[in-house]
Amino acid sequence: MAQWMHMTQLIQYLPGPTVNDLYPSNSFPIEVRHFLAEWIEKQRWEDFVLENVEQEGQATALLDQVIHMLQSMAQDNNNVVEKMKLLQISRNMNSFQQQPLQFGVMVRDMLRKERNLLRSHPTILSPPQYPQYRESSFTESTDLDKLVLKVLEIQEVRQKLHQMQEELNWERQNYESIGTIQQNGLEPTSAEIQKLQNHIQQMEYTMKSLATKRFQSLKECVDCLDQCQTQLISRLKVWRWEQHKATIGHPFEDNLNVLQTGCEQLLGVNGKLRQELMLIGEPIPELQERLGQLLQVLIQSSLVVDKQPPQVIKTQSKFSTTVRYLLGEKVAPGKPVLLKAQIITELQARSLGSVPSDNVGELINNTAILEHNTASKSTCATFRNMSIKKIKRADRKGSESVTEEKFALLFSTEISITGCDTPYRIQMISLPVVVIVHGSQDNNALATIIWDCAFSEPDRVPFVVPERVPWRLMCSTLNSKFTSEVQTQHNLDQYNQLFLAQKIFDKPDFTDDFSNMMVSWAQFNKEVLPGRPFTFWQWFEGVMDLTKKHLKTYWSDGLIFGFIGKQHLHLILKDRPNGTFLLRFSDSEIGGITIAYVSATENGGQKIQNIQPFTKRDLEIRSLGDRILDINHITFLYPEFPKHKAFQKYYTEPQHPPSGGYIPVSLQTKVGMDAGSAALPVSNMTSHAESPRNVVSYPLDAGSATHPGSNLDSPHSAVPYSMHPFQQPFSPQESINQEQMETTVSPAEFSQNSPVVFPDMGTSDNMELVLDTLLKDLGQ
Repeated sequence: MAQWMHMTQLIQYLPGPTVNDLYPSNSFPIEVRHFLAEWIEKQRWEDFVLENVEQEGQATALLDQVIHMLQSMAQDNNNVVEKMKLLQISRNMNSFQQQPLQFGVMVRDMLRKERNLLRSHPTILSPPQYPQYRESSFTESTDLDKLVLKVLEIQEVRQKLHQMQEELNWERQNYESIGTIQQNGLEPTSAEIQKLQNHIQQMEYTMKSLATKRFQSLKECVDCLDQCQTQLISRLKVWRWEQHKATIGHPFEDNLNVLQTGCEQLLGVNGKLRQELMLIGEPIPELQERLGQLLQVLIQSSLVVDKQPPQVIKTQSKFSTTVRYLLGEKVAPGKPVLLKAQIITELQARSLGSVPSDNVGELINNTAILEHNTASKSTCATFRNMSIKKIKRADRKGSESVTEEKFALLFSTEISITGCDTPYRIQMISLPVVVIVHGSQDNNALATIIWDCAFSEPDRVPFVVPERVPWRLMCSTLNSKFTSEVQTQHNLDQYNQLFLAQKIFDKPDFTDDFSNMMVSWAQFNKEVLPGRPFTFWQWFEGVMDLTKKHLKTYWSDGLIFGFIGKQHLHLILKDRPNGTFLLRFSDSEIGGITIAYVSATENGGQKIQNIQPFTKRDLEIRSLGDRILDINHITFLYPEFPKHKAFQKYYTEPQHPPSGGYIPVSLQTKVGMDAGSAALPVSNMTSHAESPRNVVSYPLDAGSATHPGSNLDSPHSAVPYSMHPFQQPFSPQESINQEQMETTVSPAEFSQNSPVVFPDMGTSDNMELVLDTLLKDLGQ
């Protein structure tokens, strides 16, 4: 399955024709490759040769297994669309029963092409950010463990040297006392004297060798400590980098415990090595200086912004952030450590080293005490109610707006570590933030943050980003952001990506590879789209927000086609029967979804109808599933799924009749001419109807993609669509009670009386009352 895992990374960068050629939809679609990836890569496809008829039995067995597995997966799949698609694919696979060898050779060639593509795109498959450190995490841990053991060996050598020195001192004393013994008439033999001399010389030689070994071991340990610390600090950079990338949906493991353990071990090793150097008779300035530098770097690098502040901050609003110190347990007891936060500009972030003197903003509640949590073994300072009271803007260049200006929060303090003589000044900056003063600036500010997170380089100069990037990177960013924001596993497919490229480059007729075309910041969120009052990002963010709040499950179940251009829409619907429909995001309205469907023309031909888009407000009134249920013109979800099977679980269950004499009413979606007959012309009655919708249509001529000058979402050639109230009971206090209706009000009198207002429905929804059932009941 490893090959397919790499291919899933590569496919999003391949042009559409290449993918279609690799996984032909009529014989071996990409779904088969995905669902059976592990099984496919375990079989021996390389053995198949088209001319070797003896292999037909083996090929037939593999084909039967594929069909059986697809059918089993379909039966177990709760996703209606995927279930029907798998069944259709399994039926299509039966066409290979007459030529099973052709099936085997086709899979063989597909796997070969995949391998060739993977070899020709190595840079796409390897992450560009610090790949060596992620792969070496196990090695680093092993090196650190070995370093700890080596320090223990040095300590043992020191202890042994101490013992030998004591023994040597004793033997030397014995040798010096020989003269005294001779004076007392107890003269030792020359052999005994020689033996004592040899022993002393041997001990002196051994001690000298051990001292040399100890010095060499100390030097090796300092070198190893330097290497381990460099790796750990690189891992900290990786952690910060992944935290940065999490903004656009990249996976991020926020657990810092392993890194904290590494920092504590390094600090312990550094302290023990400094102690060993102090116990050596002669000082070694070179090693002492290196250990001092390593200690300073470690202490200053261990301050981490654990929970970043929001990257778009509105003045006068509260926000929180948490700073963690990875050497918290080693902080010297006594005076509490107070962290201070201040806001700095991009220029100030480039020249850190001291506390900036120029104050560019006023922060409220910008201090917090570093506190140790025994349960989590973490030491953190939490700023719970911080707020930017005011901000000082820099001079802007050209057309640069305030939402393009980036700031950061600088956290700083002075800290003392147990075992260290002097305190250390430490500081750390947050990810870049954009400061706004009004909610209307939020969307553009978020665009600045997205561009920064997606396209900045590791170890950059703060906060430099490229002005232009390849479309393949932009496309990957849009997909990551969309799936993470909506919280879905359903990615943007190749058709969605093609349409997005056509839209941002304003090339609706271009169908070749966009991968290496350069997208500018201006195209992303500075210049409005042609013929539209909004930018590409504003439109895309509106779709994300709509999908996140109202369409998440529909999208995850594969019921929404999503991003599609009018030419592609015409192409896939032109041969479909009347009533075939698909759901696509509005091209002309921010945060809208519309239904495109095939219907008959007056002369017996076909045309595509596009219902005016439903917005968040519309879907809050009545869900998309219920609206689809209401519209009788649409019967099959593209390509051929019965709508009641596809959307059954989204239909609202019928409500029980209300008690207490209330008259039930309901909302219902009407399209086209039905909308005109749905509401009675009661001229004196206050209107509470949703604003009429339009249906845009154009004929499905064989020679043209769309009607000349047509716009999918424009109101031309439109007929109304309306909504009817759903489950809004008449209140006896606010309108008419049941008894009064039955005894004093006739249908004619009711329609001629003063306007009737139903407060329960709220005028803000602008819904139109349908009185068919009501007048019928009143007349009984």
